[in-house]
Amino acid sequence: MAHAPQFFTLPETEDRDTVERVRALAADNGQRLRALEPDVTIVIANDHANQFLLHCVPSFAVHIGGRAGGAFAGREFRFDIDSANAMALVRHLQEEKFDPAFTSTAELDYAFGIPLTFMEMDGPIIPVYVNAYVPPQPRMERCYHLGQAIDRALRSLGLRAVVVASGGLSHFPGTDRYSDPATDFDLRLMRELQTGNLRWLLSLDERTLDDTGNIELRCWAVVAGMLGERVPDTMSFDPSWHHNYATLAWWSETAGDDASLHYPAVAPERVALTEALHRLANDPDARRLYMEDPGGFSRGLELADEERAALVSMDEEAFAGLGVHPFVPFMARLHLERERGRP
Repeated sequence: MAHAPQFFTLPETEDRDTVERVRALAADNGQRLRALEPDVTIVIANDHANQFLLHCVPSFAVHIGGRAGGAFAGREFRFDIDSANAMALVRHLQEEKFDPAFTSTAELDYAFGIPLTFMEMDGPIIPVYVNAYVPPQPRMERCYHLGQAIDRALRSLGLRAVVVASGGLSHFPGTDRYSDPATDFDLRLMRELQTGNLRWLLSLDERTLDDTGNIELRCWAVVAGMLGERVPDTMSFDPSWHHNYATLAWWSETAGDDASLHYPAVAPERVALTEALHRLANDPDARRLYMEDPGGFSRGLELADEERAALVSMDEEAFAGLGVHPFVPFMARLHLERERGRP
């Protein structure tokens, strides 16, 4: 979700109805995520040149302190940090060839405070800072790969986590384009993401991010790496004169990736049958023997009765039911029909 400071300051130029829609949607999403009973909330957000500007500017930093908080526009926010697992996350990322910075004292600015406040998240958090504003920033591919590494770390640690990412969409704070967000680009982005095509973020290079005011999408790319290709459960887009607000949320639990493939792996129990079909697809002598006597060809093979019946009748539907890689019987039949003179 977005983290525009106007959500806290509420100037006269801000549309109150828009702010209320974003707040209400965030509260609903927070309720749904809390219902998942996570062990920890991972918060991915950028620093607005507050903590990391001159003395140290890491691409990524993890907060490992006991508590962290901040204040903005008269609002204070403070959260417990899951320090032990934050440190374990740092160690895991180091093993994965990432070298994130870590801090025990950095404050959280409104990029963290607004989403956590609006979503009413409780329980321990692990804040992850992403450098969005100070060149050279990490590439989108690097952010995506970090997300994948965090996902592997959580699985290794046996942690049940929800993730909250804030940032964007298009805005240009402090520049002459502040009142000119790239709405057409943002709509195209949302069309892609609503289909679950989160990898589309990987097509965005540094120049595109800068030209469209979407440098904070680096935070989204981290979460995309954690999620993979998943259609969001809800999505909203609220443009304003200075900032396009967008929310995407996933709360449906995913089953294992057990969807059947058109071209499955070769099953160990179907090796003999697959080998026989492979011979028919590639060996003219084997095809000649088969065409002379399909039953005799099959009797010399160690096949189950159902496999033998499918082979004798060259029944592609039966092969599919047995889980045979379909390209092999397809090519066997193709050559057999050609040599029999069939079209």
